[in-house]
Amino acid sequence: MAAGTAVLPPGSSSSNSGGGGSSLGSELSLDQILLDAKDMADRKDHENLRQLIIDNRPKLLLVSKAKAAKMVRTLIDLYLDMEARTGNEIQLCKDCIEWARNEKRIFLRQNLQARLVELYFTFGQYQDGIDLSAKLLDELKKVDDKSLLVEVFLHESRIFHALHNLSKARASLTSARTTVTTIYCPPKLQAHLDLMSGIIHASEEKDFKTAYSYFYEAFEGFDSVSSSHALRALKYMLLCKIIMNQAEEVKSIVSGKLALKYNGRDVDALKNIATSYHEKQLLVYKNYVQEYADVFQNDSTMVRQLKKLYDRLMEQNLCRVVRPYSTVHVSKVAQLIELPEADVEKKLSQMILDGLLRGTIDQGSGVLELFQVDDKDKTYEGILETIQNLEKVMNCLYEKSNKLTYLN
Repeated sequence: MAAGTAVLPPGSSSSNSGGGGSSLGSELSLDQILLDAKDMADRKDHENLRQLIIDNRPKLLLVSKAKAAKMVRTLIDLYLDMEARTGNEIQLCKDCIEWARNEKRIFLRQNLQARLVELYFTFGQYQDGIDLSAKLLDELKKVDDKSLLVEVFLHESRIFHALHNLSKARASLTSARTTVTTIYCPPKLQAHLDLMSGIIHASEEKDFKTAYSYFYEAFEGFDSVSSSHALRALKYMLLCKIIMNQAEEVKSIVSGKLALKYNGRDVDALKNIATSYHEKQLLVYKNYVQEYADVFQNDSTMVRQLKKLYDRLMEQNLCRVVRPYSTVHVSKVAQLIELPEADVEKKLSQMILDGLLRGTIDQGSGVLELFQVDDKDKTYEGILETIQNLEKVMNCLYEKSNKLTYLN
């Protein structure tokens, strides 16, 4: 035997090689699973992909917890990103969470619960989403998992916005943006934050110029990772231009280098709506909204803003039509703008209550009577001025009484 040669115990060589082979085999097996899953996702084969996720859980016990967590999250993301709406998404996510809990995979369970909060938002189960996010946020703050905190804050903001609780939606988004400044933020997550920021600015603060900037950042971010959300951000950009009365810029935006590849039915819908709104064609605008209902119906933000645009356009058309008259039949106004008389009467009543029109509607005869500008009642202005003057007098008397008290 040569000097320095160690004698191996019987079976040690085969044991070591077997262990290495098992580990290598597990990694190769996981790579193959991931390739199969991506192929199924590309083919929109949601049923087989769901079964693949369930059947291959035992293999994840052979690798490290970090690698297993990343693998499960990737598979779940592939399944959910297909947006097939099979109805099995929430149950599949719950099953995986239960499996992770039984195997004491805490990090994986938290990741899956964050995804479940997003699913609750997607399927409109808002109260379940709020309850789960509150528990998860408390847990994540204790372990200081900032990356996951950002995701949960973002999903919570979406839920509150869907419930029209804009103050809480903004607070959750602010928490997410504050947390993300201390960590590396992946481009897709940053794009989602920018998209939500734009929505908050547009819906709450009516600051469409700032909202457009956020939507543009989100569009570039989604485009860089080839996300389907890029089209949504682009539609919001175009909508902001329409709302800001810059509809003529829509064509230049959609013909740009980045936006060109997203041209299709969705972009055509916004282009046609922009043209009809710019030309103040109320009936044409209404017909386009109905024609492209499939483009907007699943987006509550888009539907709400389009409704506001319709109301604004209707007000402009009604003001233009009734301006030459002092007295006019509501039926005549409805005929001129080609809308049902009941809708026109309701809108005119609303405009009178809002102070956009000075007049009254005789319900019996169906006549709109408009008041002259000079006939404006100044009683309220006089009362307000009197109250303000009385306040000044009282303040002066109070100051003098204080001085007298001090002197005495």
